[in-house]
Amino acid sequence: MSSRILFLMIVVLTAGCTRKPPENLGQLRDEFVYQVLSFSPVLATQCGYHQHKGVYLDTLLDDYGEASLERQRQFFRQMRERLAKVGPPEQIAPEDRADYDLISDQISLQLLELDEIQNYRHNPTVYVELIGNALFYPSVLEYAPKAQRYRQIIARLEKLPAFVEQAKKNLARVPEIWATVAAGENDGNLGLIDKTLRAGAPEELRADYERAAAPALAALRAFNDYLKSDLAKQAGDWRLGKQKYDKKFRYVLETDRTPEQVLAAAEDEFAQVRKQMFKLSLPLHHKMYPTHRDPVSLPLIVGETLDRIAEKHATPASYFTDARRDLREVTEFVRAKNLLPLPAQDNLQVIETPEFMRGIYAVGGFVPAPALEPQLGAFYWLTPIPKDWPRQRVDSKLREYNFYSLKILTIHEAMPGHYVQFEYANQVQPQSRRALRGVFGNGAYVEGWAVYATQVMLDEGYLNASPELRLTFLKQQLRMLANTILDIRLQAMNMTEQDAMDLMVKQAFQETEEATAKLRRAKLSSCQLPTYYVGWRDWLRVREQYRQAKGAAFQLSDFHRQALAPGAVPLPALARTLTGKPLGN
Repeated sequence: MSSRILFLMIVVLTAGCTRKPPENLGQLRDEFVYQVLSFSPVLATQCGYHQHKGVYLDTLLDDYGEASLERQRQFFRQMRERLAKVGPPEQIAPEDRADYDLISDQISLQLLELDEIQNYRHNPTVYVELIGNALFYPSVLEYAPKAQRYRQIIARLEKLPAFVEQAKKNLARVPEIWATVAAGENDGNLGLIDKTLRAGAPEELRADYERAAAPALAALRAFNDYLKSDLAKQAGDWRLGKQKYDKKFRYVLETDRTPEQVLAAAEDEFAQVRKQMFKLSLPLHHKMYPTHRDPVSLPLIVGETLDRIAEKHATPASYFTDARRDLREVTEFVRAKNLLPLPAQDNLQVIETPEFMRGIYAVGGFVPAPALEPQLGAFYWLTPIPKDWPRQRVDSKLREYNFYSLKILTIHEAMPGHYVQFEYANQVQPQSRRALRGVFGNGAYVEGWAVYATQVMLDEGYLNASPELRLTFLKQQLRMLANTILDIRLQAMNMTEQDAMDLMVKQAFQETEEATAKLRRAKLSSCQLPTYYVGWRDWLRVREQYRQAKGAAFQLSDFHRQALAPGAVPLPALARTLTGKPLGN
């Protein structure tokens, strides 16, 4: 052997011995989850993460100062570099690949927000809703004795004036609709501090609470004046624009479809669902209107049938009672049909939507138990009908959320929708994986499951296979499709507000009150409204792929159990986990 060859071998071996080992994905996941939660103490409280490296997070508010934001940028950039060293994604085992994809897309999404979208500079609801969450969740999540939690609330109240000043310093070019909604939600914060939390303060802490609440309330009232005067005069565009929208769509939806492909499919399916509704409406319409001899027209027949169905609805006083009744009813049906094994514990509470969240949750929503403290409560929010609404608005909402619609809402938000899905997710191990998939999980998986689960309930004969319920569900499907069309066309294609209202009211048979609230929501958010449709389609695709893989051994209950067990992973990753193959068409 020549001395030259021997020298080269020594160099290669030495290099191999001193090279850093590849990054460990589990260790990277742990660091990512807990460090990101530490950046948002308010989110950390909601998730059950209370202490980070000796710092007690429950007494802190998020820091939107430039130095803090720059630290976050550097962290995400470094994490991206380290994640690349884990190895080629296609060589990672399916279960770990799901974590890899979630971390990678979350890094990209966070950097897109910090560097380009910058909601913290333009959207005051970021601050208003964070304040509400910072105070509300310690009051309702019993992770510690009440006195301890109130001391934390007081500590956050003390920091609130400085936080408001930071918000005022950051905000510029705010769209009028965002300032208006933020002011309305901030009224909810004022009520939370001035009434709800004040009334609940332990006797021994009342004086401390009063001392902290007074300057906090003054700061929030001043912030409302600022929102209604200074910020309202600024010109800002609520539209995201195509370039930013396409990037965000990719990282949020985590699907194998582009916005253009999703839009084309949604618009085609919109037309098909209208035809299904017409076919289903004809026999119902003949019974409901036996003397009508009008020309057979789709808008007339479907519209009149839905109008008659909508006449059966709750009253403002019975709205919550009816929802609780529906929850018991659908739970019994799921058990009777063995659609999937239900969670062992029952920790779901049906409560009013907090006032500071009613700007975006005009109807209701679901908040899961904390990922790191799953024994605590989960909440099915229902937004009550304001007592000062005129009769026309009240009737419009009750007709939209009639006897059948309210059942579908309860199925979607609670049973076997979001509540069941998150209870499964809260059993994922290890804890950092549970937190990753619970806090930063795929929205299309979450919302898609709720829509898919509703369809399964109807397909299995819920409510005696009621045609009125099926027609109402198809109307909800139209809404889901309209949501997708609205989001893409409003945020990226300059759809007009009038065209949006016409789509919802004239073509999707929505009540004006519902359509108005949805248009506001479409202006407040982006890339969330398509998660329902994209997720529903992808859930059906995963089920079909799993069915083909199992053949005669396929069982629906077993599919649901196995598909819910991993938590909210991207649906292409779920397909790989269940079948070992990429998601097919």
